[in-house]
Amino acid sequence: MSVSAAHSYIMPTYSPQPISFSRGEGSWLYTADNTPYLDALTGIAVCGLGHCHPQVTEAIQQQAATLVHTSNLFQIEWQEKAAEALCTAAGMDSVFFANSGAEANEAALKMARLYGHNKGYTHPKVIVMERSFHGRTLLSVSATANPKAREGFFTLDDDFIRVPFGDIEAIKKAATEHQQITAVLLEPIQGEGGLNTAKDGFSYLEQVQAVCDQNDWLFMLDEVQTGNGRTGQYFAHQHSSAKPDVLTTAKGLGNGFPIGACMVRGRARDLFQVGSHGSTYGGTPLGSRVVHTVYTLLSQTDIMQNAVIEGDYIQNNLTDELKSLGVSTRGYGMMIGVVLPEATDCSTLVDEARRTEQLIINVTGSHVVRLLPPLNLARSESDQLIERLSRLIKNKLA
Repeated sequence: MSVSAAHSYIMPTYSPQPISFSRGEGSWLYTADNTPYLDALTGIAVCGLGHCHPQVTEAIQQQAATLVHTSNLFQIEWQEKAAEALCTAAGMDSVFFANSGAEANEAALKMARLYGHNKGYTHPKVIVMERSFHGRTLLSVSATANPKAREGFFTLDDDFIRVPFGDIEAIKKAATEHQQITAVLLEPIQGEGGLNTAKDGFSYLEQVQAVCDQNDWLFMLDEVQTGNGRTGQYFAHQHSSAKPDVLTTAKGLGNGFPIGACMVRGRARDLFQVGSHGSTYGGTPLGSRVVHTVYTLLSQTDIMQNAVIEGDYIQNNLTDELKSLGVSTRGYGMMIGVVLPEATDCSTLVDEARRTEQLIINVTGSHVVRLLPPLNLARSESDQLIERLSRLIKNKLA
């Protein structure tokens, strides 16, 4: 069922599909007439525990009936609990809570500039990656590679140095060609850019950290999409021995509740002081309790192990079904890219998946189907996902 209106009061920043969902449960979304859709997108990697997880729902209901907001002018017990849990999971020292991934990345980029200020720099620069995406606030969109996202906003392009993702030599070269570099910011896996992984895998992160250490730069990781169990580790960089100075996350952090986080250690640990940054809503009692609940579920159950098992199962079976058509897969855990032949017209594929297969997917990087199912996807649901997507792609490439 779609929402029809002669005039919408919503700014046209999106072009939504002509369908509206009235409820969700686990891996499924339902329209008002109770038609089920298998959700392999989870709100773009947000509902990692599935829709309306009973323990998350209970935490929201209980806290909403107790205390929602006080502001950060007061100590917040649940914020302290959530901060300790998240920093423990990440191996970080402290956290600033924001409301989104873009805000978390904005905080990280402000830190990079402050780090340069403390060094006496007049024009600090940050190395970022081609095909990256970091958000839509002014600093984060300036760091983002997509020119369409930056167009018309007088972005701060001179403050960023773009290098190919996965190319450590390009970072080393930038160190010799540019002055006043303060940090490197990258995603362990590029989500919006097409589910791109470095050719050296996660060891690339260790290589980047080594260059940062050598040059006294901040090593900053954007795990807005890859964090919170999405790849089978709590954070994707934990597939390696790399340890960032700054780590951002959001999306799955609140399983649908809007909250983001910017964590620090090492060189970044003492950059922010009283008055350096702030957020009226960041780390409310309600949001913080949700974060703590998600942490408890991820750390005390086998959900992340399930993400690895089912993710591998999905990739292996899709490869077997589709390799003869020139289709391949890549990714980790429940962050999967199904790579179609480059010439494939994918402009209608998302709509066709919804209409013909009752399947919710996304296409990124022009010809990569992005799958971001719940981490706790059941085997029977994995089988349905494989069957529906295989049929869709075979019909498209026939």
